[in-house]
Parts: sequence; C-alpha cells; structure tokens
Amino acid sequence: MDIINTIKERREMLHVTQSVLAELSDVGLRTLKQFESGKGNPTLQTIEKICDVLGLEICIKVKEIPLDK
Repeated sequence: MDIINTIKERREMLHVTQSVLAELSDVGLRTLKQFESGKGNPTLQTIEKICDVLGLEICIKVKEIPLDK
C-alpha cells in the first residue's frame, strides 16, 4: 500500500476531515487535497507533519545495491 492511501484511510478511519487535518498538521488544505488526489508531490517534512497528527510512523528501507556493476 502506498503512503497516499495509508494516510487517506487513516484520516477517514479517525473521522478527521481534510480541513481539520490541514489545520492540525500546519499543512495547507490545497496541498493536502492535491496529495490525497495523487496530484501533489509533498516534501518528506510535509508527510511527516501529516503522519504525526494521524499517529503514523514513516519507515524508510534501504535496499542492497550490487557494487560490481
């Protein structure tokens, strides 16, 4: 599942409107709407703000890259 769907589903599960989430996370409503519709390209800082309000944690995995290429 991608981050956009995870955030949207969590927001809806908690019965939080986009307007309330935007206010609580200090992210513009337009930015949040674009992000949830898949049209925006938020920074990691913006995603962190949103996730923090929703009680989500971001985990970044580093994949192995062969060095013999």
